[in-house]
Amino acid sequence: MLVLSRHRDESIMIGDNIVITIVDIRGDKVRLGIAAPQDIPVHRQEVYEAIQRENQQASRLQPNEAAALRKTK
Repeated sequence: MLVLSRHRDESIMIGDNIVITIVDIRGDKVRLGIAAPQDIPVHRQEVYEAIQRENQQASRLQPNEAAALRKTK
């Protein structure tokens, strides 16, 4: 893991098209601004992990179970 120190309004570049900017620092919380192309999803880690779990569960459904889910929505 790369660890960098930044002050407010300073940025970090990831590749050529992702910019992470320190927007605010309040106590033990840091607010980040992330500028990335729309085709690159950006999620908090816990949200990303929840999406991955849901995708794995959905991939295990049998065709008849998937059809039943569509009927309930």
